[in-house]
Amino acid sequence: MQLQELASLLIVIVFGLLCIKDFKLAFWPKFHTDKSFQHLTYAVMFALLLLWSAQASVKEGLHIHFLALTSLTMMFGWRCAFVLSIPVSVALVTIGKLALMALPEYLLLSCLIPILLTYAIFSLSYHYLPRNIFVFIFVAGFFNGGLTGSLHLVINAVYQFNLGYYDWETILDNYLIFVPLLAFPEGLLNGMALAMLSVFKPEWLRVFSDRDYIYNHHHNNNHHKK
Repeated sequence: MQLQELASLLIVIVFGLLCIKDFKLAFWPKFHTDKSFQHLTYAVMFALLLLWSAQASVKEGLHIHFLALTSLTMMFGWRCAFVLSIPVSVALVTIGKLALMALPEYLLLSCLIPILLTYAIFSLSYHYLPRNIFVFIFVAGFFNGGLTGSLHLVINAVYQFNLGYYDWETILDNYLIFVPLLAFPEGLLNGMALAMLSVFKPEWLRVFSDRDYIYNHHHNNNHHKK
């Protein structure tokens, strides 16, 4: 195991341990007793497996695929989202889409970092923008998904460049050229998912609250009218 793979493994283990408490308290009791929540979780993980396995490999280490991690994070919270991404990534190894030795780097670059980024963008929108359902869908969903997907490619490109695997011209011409092409569909995928969930199944969104995004908006309008 090379140094960068060992470092990635250590980071993944540390964050995994940090996530275990939330997973046990917030996720596991509901998963253990609620059949419908079990079916939802399995369906989400299977959908992620399909999305991540349908990847285009420009060059070794430079992979392109939809993440959908914004939706996953909004549904389960960042800690549980990261824990759920681990068995999906292991499944990629099982079906031959990912090398075992590349698993720690994949978990770090394509799971943990995008999840932290997408949750950070959501947190900023929650604290500094008006809290209504349109902001949630378009900023926390569409914009968040597109930006996170773009940053994922940029971070992976910088990582491969720093390791000396490719020169910057090769990365720019063969990999980063896809950033603007992937940003809109990634944003659309997550934006549409959050739009449908917030309208029809808001209870499936851990970070969504009617009090914050719907009733809070009406309360503010009534307050201004007075």
